Amino acid sequence: MRPKIYIDGKDGTTGLQIYDRLAARDDIDLLLIDEDKRKDPAARKKLMAAADIVFLCLPDAAAIEAVALAEGTNARIIDASTAHRTAPGWVYGFPELRPGQREAIAKAKYVANPGCHATGFISIVAPLVQAGILPADADLACFSLTGYSGGGKKMIAQYEGADRAGVLSSPGIYGLGQDHKHLPEMQTICGLTKMPVFSPIVDDYYKGMATTVPLHMDQLKGVSTLHQVWQALADHYGTYNGKRLVYAAGDPTDPEGGIEPGSKLYGSAKAGHNDLTLVVAGNDEAFTITALFDNLGKGASGAAVQNMNIMLGMEETAGLLD
Repeated sequence: MRPKIYIDGKDGTTGLQIYDRLAARDDIDLLLIDEDKRKDPAARKKLMAAADIVFLCLPDAAAIEAVALAEGTNARIIDASTAHRTAPGWVYGFPELRPGQREAIAKAKYVANPGCHATGFISIVAPLVQAGILPADADLACFSLTGYSGGGKKMIAQYEGADRAGVLSSPGIYGLGQDHKHLPEMQTICGLTKMPVFSPIVDDYYKGMATTVPLHMDQLKGVSTLHQVWQALADHYGTYNGKRLVYAAGDPTDPEGGIEPGSKLYGSAKAGHNDLTLVVAGNDEAFTITALFDNLGKGASGAAVQNMNIMLGMEETAGLLD
């Protein structure tokens, strides 16, 4: 019998993207609610009770209410909101985080899907902290460029409306009060004692992310070359083989496999894909590590489907790799 999947909040940006990734699959059954009942608690609970996996694609307060609504059912939940990412009893849905994370997700009843900016930051910082290379009390900064679809329907409407030729045609720095909602998970999941200084930036393109952490070599321990930094990430994630959803790009110190002089990294480089590429660039004194991915892919809906695959014992990359 095929697993049954219900998306609570299917009409939002993340929900629609999950639906698009699942609708063509023949190894699951999607449960759909009548349009006029999508906010009816009794109708929603009935579908939750029938489902093996429930995706919550809702605002934080509504996601908390939905979890309570699902109590008493056997449904396992993947929450795409911010509400439970550092909550006790919830498994963080980044399978590549550390050894054993996939197994924890596979067994979990409650999985918190990572935030998009947080995905980029954590993919860079967590393995370096775990390897003992980056101290947990390091003073870190991060700037993260995203397409406007990350802001949901309201922001999409703004960018695709009449005012697009004005200030919205240029990059916009936000979260100026250092209170962005992804900061708690960025600190907690990486095991940091201090929050990073974080500058999220939205720009006039639909989707794609470039999240960058700049570092000086003297911030690190036990390494002294750019190659060693790259090797730590390659050891953690592996390099590209067509089967991984997170991997290190080529060795920046390899003339044939690294970054070419004068090259650029673009925020939309991974738009439309579900994987994440880590690019190390610079020199033995100062360098950057950039995570390139799609804010709607590995940054949201693609990651949610990856977690679903793991929870159901399916091939982890099913429906996600080109």
